[in-house]
Amino acid sequence: MDSVDIEVLRTAEGWRKSGHRVALGTIVKTWGSAPRPIGAMVAIRDDGQIVGSVSGGCVEDDLVDKVREKFASAKSPELVTYGITNAEATRWGLPCGGTLQLVLEPLKDESKIPELLERVQGQQLVKRRLDMGSGRATLEPGRWQDVLEFDGRVLSSVHGPRWRLVLIGGGQLTRYLAEMARMLDYHVVVVDPREEYADSWDLPSVPINRGMPDDVVRELQLDGHSALVALTHDPKLDDLALMEGLKSAAFYVGAIGSKKNNDARRERLKEFDVSAEEIARLRGPVGLYIGSKTPPEIAVAILAEMTAVRHGVSEPSWAAKPKQRFDASACEVKET
Repeated sequence: MDSVDIEVLRTAEGWRKSGHRVALGTIVKTWGSAPRPIGAMVAIRDDGQIVGSVSGGCVEDDLVDKVREKFASAKSPELVTYGITNAEATRWGLPCGGTLQLVLEPLKDESKIPELLERVQGQQLVKRRLDMGSGRATLEPGRWQDVLEFDGRVLSSVHGPRWRLVLIGGGQLTRYLAEMARMLDYHVVVVDPREEYADSWDLPSVPINRGMPDDVVRELQLDGHSALVALTHDPKLDDLALMEGLKSAAFYVGAIGSKKNNDARRERLKEFDVSAEEIARLRGPVGLYIGSKTPPEIAVAILAEMTAVRHGVSEPSWAAKPKQRFDASACEVKET
């Protein structure tokens, strides 16, 4: 599965290989209520075809005109700004006086897009440094804490899986969760030492780790860009992983199962070297309540909660849990 920026880059390189000139736009700065975040990308072909978005449609038509006029055949990147004044922001349809600044670069061999795509396909995190004077790009290993940087001379952007998701268990739900998570820029690690699950795992893009969950979680050294979800319903596997995950800096640690099962799990964790503060971090039953019943729906609920936690959003009112609801993953009625 492709993340949004990789889809843009792959399409742009495909156009270039077919003989078209292509310009790549990347947002490097925003002020006010700009509709798209820093790092958002758009690729524009010399005949006006476009993929991606930097404004939700506000300035794309003007960018197409610029590319048709000169940028596709330009020799070096240029800086383009929209919405400096309130009047200009209104003209471009930017909300509340918002302003966005983007680098528009003509793609060529020196852009190193094929090499970038190859590394990202191999689950590598890559930093791309674009020299504004020459249009040449260099690639180097990225770090989890890297962010887009632009000083007027060099644009440093980061591509590949920015977040890590560790899934304990190789069952059907794990497969859906892994596939969807990769679309959200997660590097996914699946851990399951059980032969019957490892032998039937059929997702080539996400290899299965046969190690014991607690050993693997310790080795991964989960940081603030990491999440852990236990999915086996087997305390011997889930609890071991959770013990290590709750002691780590992971931004999200959760376990599937009913409220009753998770309450019992919390009691078990008290018997080990896990503090009350660490146990309080455990999210279980995992996922926002959206009436999920099938494995894909449950995966959506889990990723929705993870996304909310990542962005510091508390649980929305529409997702408030009723006094009693059915947990399809645990096959029992749970009291909440």
